[in-house]
Amino acid sequence: MSDDIFDLTMLERRSIPLQNFAAGERIFLEQEPSDAMYIVCRGAVDVVSFGRVLDKVGPGGVFGEMALIDDAPRNAAAQASQPTEVAVIDKRTFLTLISEEPEFALQIMKLMAERVRRKSGAAGCA
Repeated sequence: MSDDIFDLTMLERRSIPLQNFAAGERIFLEQEPSDAMYIVCRGAVDVVSFGRVLDKVGPGGVFGEMALIDDAPRNAAAQASQPTEVAVIDKRTFLTLISEEPEFALQIMKLMAERVRRKSGAAGCA
């Protein structure tokens, strides 16, 4: 399970909208255009590609951010693996958070770096 934990109090301060999904409900499909990223408030989400679970995201974890950064279609699907509540951060809000909340931007960069390292099995340059 991803251990990238975001400060959920920031969501409350910013009045980020929440959305609920039932167990087994799709949040988005692979190759769909992206209009939001998500932070799990409660529950769990499986990030899936071609039927293979790539990541399990729990409370405080993030998914769907890559497509907001590069404007490419989703490279994986996301499905609630149990009753789940997520914060929905659209592109406009994402750009505002990046510019106004330096810690948010840093957490996104750390998350992406961890995923690259995990996928490549590399420890990176020292």
